[in-house]
Amino acid sequence: MLWNGQFGGTKTNEGTEAQWTVDTPKEKNTLGFEGVETQAIAGMGVHRLKVNSKLIENGPYKKLFDDAFGDVNIQERYSQINAALAIATYERTVVASEAPFQKWLNGDQDAMSSAEKQGAILFFGKGKCYSCHSGPGLNGMDFHALGMNDMAGTNMVGEVDMPTKKGRGGFTKNTVDDYKFKTPTLYNLRELQFLGHGVSFSSVKQIIEYKNVAVAENSEVPAGQLSEQFVPLQMTEEEIDQLTVFVENGLYDNQLSRYVPESLPTGNCFPNADPKSKEDMGCD
Repeated sequence: MLWNGQFGGTKTNEGTEAQWTVDTPKEKNTLGFEGVETQAIAGMGVHRLKVNSKLIENGPYKKLFDDAFGDVNIQERYSQINAALAIATYERTVVASEAPFQKWLNGDQDAMSSAEKQGAILFFGKGKCYSCHSGPGLNGMDFHALGMNDMAGTNMVGEVDMPTKKGRGGFTKNTVDDYKFKTPTLYNLRELQFLGHGVSFSSVKQIIEYKNVAVAENSEVPAGQLSEQFVPLQMTEEEIDQLTVFVENGLYDNQLSRYVPESLPTGNCFPNADPKSKEDMGCD
């Protein structure tokens, strides 16, 4: 999890134990969970969320904890770690699964338009997008240096520190990883306006055009660090448009609202589950 992949004590992060700094969120890697779970556990502390038996024993969440963690000693059952594991379990269910491309893969030959199909052919052909964006989420577990700008100068943050600029290398302290960042999923990008690890792009098409030309925009990234996949693709403007249509529309699940809960056990509002929001939002 995160652009530098710092969360998770398994798989990709095996061998990075020296960087699991004590008294920082990265220390949670020592618990041995994967990235989604580790980030949720770390987030409980970062966002100052409290969970304990006194808060739960007289509320609606007690039975839910008992059902989910019935095999855990009751003295340890109502804990921040278990709450985080429950959150992570929910997060793993929130996935795009009804995009036109997914429906097409499941046999609906009419799920995608002609332009989307042409874009898909480019995705798995001339565009070579699949070489990085693979697997069910079209993301992949690798890190790549594409020479994108950092967030500095975007009016969103101040100066970006060097470990952050170095991405994966800033975490692993291995120079081979410098300026490499996590490969993101390609599902449901159409409505996003901040793309790239440094938000230097405002549309999917801009990123495709950038990858097509393959000229690094960040002068701080040494040419020798750039990914072997960062090479000119020679796509025409029409092909760029077709690939854009595929990513924006063919990979867009427009039914994600199905994951919004109809109610909360507390009776408070979603997503702001506090009494004041209940009053302001007119929730019952």
